[in-house]
Amino acid sequence: MKIYTKRGDNGETVLADGTKVYKHNLRVDLYGLCDELNSYIGVVNALIKEKYQLNSHLNQLMQQLIQIQNLLFEISAELAGYYKDNRSILRQEDILFLESSIDKMDEVLPELRSFILPNGSLISSFLHVCRTRCRDLERRIVYAIKEEKLNINEQLISYFNRLSDYFFVTARYANFVLDIEEIPWKSNRKNQA
Repeated sequence: MKIYTKRGDNGETVLADGTKVYKHNLRVDLYGLCDELNSYIGVVNALIKEKYQLNSHLNQLMQQLIQIQNLLFEISAELAGYYKDNRSILRQEDILFLESSIDKMDEVLPELRSFILPNGSLISSFLHVCRTRCRDLERRIVYAIKEEKLNINEQLISYFNRLSDYFFVTARYANFVLDIEEIPWKSNRKNQA
């Protein structure tokens, strides 16, 4: 099978339900953002494999991220219109998995006393990129459901809201495991007043 088909050369593509649309279609944007997020998670996993494969904490994190990547692949199909009704591949357990993972990491993390800069290790920095891309996808899903009235299951909003929280905590956790200090935010304006 050839990787190029030339069918998209005129700016069109086909959604999962067979509908032909232009590539700027909102559904194409949604599953494209989901794919982008999935790719950034892949970068995090590559960094763990290449630099920290002997670190059991980061290996456990990598396994969680692979689980999330697999789910995101299916969610992409859902966003592409795979289901004609309002069903979702998501289960409540998927959200509970994120919450449980967040809680376990939070148990060992130092308490946050201020905002922190998205910084630290390369792994942590890319997890912050995952967080921001996830928030962007979440906003676009909310827009698609609430404003454009697309037939997308609203449970996706909760999932991506929780997933962005997960990325924030995993970014902190990666720095903690690697013994890299977090950098607290300091206002440039506040001290001048």
